[in-house]
Amino acid sequence: MAKSYSPRLKKFEINAPKKETIDFLLRYSRALQVIQVNKLQIQVLLN
Repeated sequence: MAKSYSPRLKKFEINAPKKETIDFLLRYSRALQVIQVNKLQIQVLLN
């Protein structure tokens, strides 16, 4: 039984995202949040 599970675990480890990819996505999402906040501030100033 144990042997049937080991190939699946190895396949998952190969397909796991790299740390650089995760860091990039986190930085990108933070940048989008900053842009959204800046747009809201401009809208408030215009109104």
